Amino acid sequence: MSALSLAARDCTTMLRRNLLHARRYPSLTLNLLLTPIMLLLLFVYIFGDTMSAGIGGGDRADYIAYIVPGLLLMTIGSTTIGTAVSVSNDMTEGIIARFRTMAIHRGSVIVGHVIGSVLQSVASVLLVGAVGVAIGFRSTDASVLEWLAAFGLLVLFATALTWIAVGMGLVSPNAEAASNNAMPLILLPLLSSAFVPVDTMPGWFQPVAEYQPFTPAIETLRGLLLGTEIGNNGWLAVGWCVGLTVLGYLWSTAKFDQDPK
Repeated sequence: MSALSLAARDCTTMLRRNLLHARRYPSLTLNLLLTPIMLLLLFVYIFGDTMSAGIGGGDRADYIAYIVPGLLLMTIGSTTIGTAVSVSNDMTEGIIARFRTMAIHRGSVIVGHVIGSVLQSVASVLLVGAVGVAIGFRSTDASVLEWLAAFGLLVLFATALTWIAVGMGLVSPNAEAASNNAMPLILLPLLSSAFVPVDTMPGWFQPVAEYQPFTPAIETLRGLLLGTEIGNNGWLAVGWCVGLTVLGYLWSTAKFDQDPK
């Protein structure tokens, strides 16, 4: 077999390992998935009428349409926390040291984590999206091309955050620290346009909310699904995704390639 074939085989094996772990120990994924679902139900049914009036909408249905795109991206951030914890567990429980002594492709371990996390993120997004549809979210004006672009953005965003989460897991001394280090992946959506428009925030805070990674991605997804104005947000979202992916990849591979002390 060629070196590329061997690397692909090892990556597939590690992906299967991570998916089996997720199936055998689903509690972490489910706990993280409950956060965006509970926020969706809370903001729609408890604050929906008030929040809709605040964004200039007519009723709760307008706020459902506004909030769902942001919560889909928040779901990705929530899911990748589990990746940071899983990577940290592998590093501290000795299995990585065992893998280093085996004749396998060195990068297959983290590649398996990344692909597995992206697949879990997509599955989680579909579940949260189904909950959104069940309570009234509709995207009737989006074309097939716009749906494909929205799906591509979600996958690209999941890949970017997953590489960052892998790096956080590699530098964390234990699972608890990994979970804490990855907490900004859930907190940043709360400081974006996910729940309220940026122009309703205090003037000094608007630049922070507008140019952080989540806001351009949310506005782009909102434009694709609802037909709102995207403007420069599409390029900003793609730029953030590519930049974070490259940064996370370089950080993760450099840390993983360091010999254990």
